[in-house]
Amino acid sequence: QVQLVESGGGLVQPGGSLRLSCAASGSAFSGYDLGWYRQAPGRQRDLVASITSTGGTNYVDSVKGRFTISRDNAKNTVYLQMNSLKPEDTAVYYCHAQPPAWAGASGSWGQGTQVTVSS
Repeated sequence: QVQLVESGGGLVQPGGSLRLSCAASGSAFSGYDLGWYRQAPGRQRDLVASITSTGGTNYVDSVKGRFTISRDNAKNTVYLQMNSLKPEDTAVYYCHAQPPAWAGASGSWGQGTQVTVSS
C-alpha cells in the first residue's frame, strides 16, 4: 500500500484557482489508478475526477471544463488543477490510490485537504 499526503487547499474567492497535490510514498505508483474525491459537510464522499495508470481521465459533470487531473509518475504525485471555482466546490478533498487488481490489495486514502470558496 502507498501512503498519501494531500496539500494545496485553502480559502479562495469565487472564480479563483487552486492546485491540489497528492504525494505518494511506496513503490509501483505508476500502476495505480488515482482519483480525487470531495466531501461537503453532511454529504457523502463523491468522486470528482480520476486518472488511470495509462492516463485516461474522467470527470463528474459539475467540474468538466474547470478541473484537470494529472499525474507525474516520476514524482509519485497526482494533481488537481481547479479553475473558475464556485462556492459549491467547497469541501474536503481526498485523493485515493487503487492498486491493480492482480495485487489483491485495497486502496489508500489521504487525510484530506480543505477547500473553501467564499467571498
